[in-house]
Amino acid sequence: MIKKILGLSLTLSVSLFGAINKHDLDQLKIGALVVKDLKTKSILYSKFGEKRVHPASLTKVMTALLAIQSNRMNQSVTITKPMLNVQPTIAGYKVGDVVLMSDLVKAAMIKSDNDAAKAIGIAMGDGDEKKFLEMMNKQAKLLGMKNTHFTNPCGFDNKEHYSTPNDLLKLAEYAIKNATFNSISNQDSYTYTALRDGQRKTFTAYTHNHLLAKYQYAVGVKTGYTSKAGACLIARAKKDGRDCLIVMMNSKVDRWQTAKTIFEQVL
Repeated sequence: MIKKILGLSLTLSVSLFGAINKHDLDQLKIGALVVKDLKTKSILYSKFGEKRVHPASLTKVMTALLAIQSNRMNQSVTITKPMLNVQPTIAGYKVGDVVLMSDLVKAAMIKSDNDAAKAIGIAMGDGDEKKFLEMMNKQAKLLGMKNTHFTNPCGFDNKEHYSTPNDLLKLAEYAIKNATFNSISNQDSYTYTALRDGQRKTFTAYTHNHLLAKYQYAVGVKTGYTSKAGACLIARAKKDGRDCLIVMMNSKVDRWQTAKTIFEQVL
């Protein structure tokens, strides 16, 4: 049967066996795309999987994961001026605010707050962000991310801050093995408090991942966008024992509808 999708420049077909119409996917205006069946460990589709790309806020998967694995999630972090030297998406912390590391992780993952990610990096490096970047790059090497290098915990564009769709797939596959990470990446909102001048200040992080509301089987994981990276997405969906992961970079079409269409074909 043929499923027509509004907002796309073509129609993606669904076979009786749930196979992807690779020819149609090739025509989509997407810089790079990888689709993997996590049950069979098969790559169902790959377009420029080894292309060097700007990872944008998909970087925060690594940032959050290292914090989660550190056993420092209950640590209180005092916000400093360097932690606020970011833009544009921010939670709105002020110097002197005291925030739990776990809340910073959720703010960085759910709303993609850059001040939260920066605070994680500096706090995890015990005041030295370079130490955290060393941790990020060490972990990347351990995961076999041979074509990845991080220069910041947020995902800001930099010629030395790069990855590939295949490397990001490796990172995502590793991250989703962590139950805490999965729980966070699947949340559509999160409300928490920080201590400000002796008073409780409330913050709410609303997800940028609209796929969670558009596709009932979606279970995370992270969105990203910068002017150079374009619209990016790592998405996962599970249905009837099937499990699929998508890495989409520099999409010029509706990434939510495209991901949903792909999932509907393979799940």
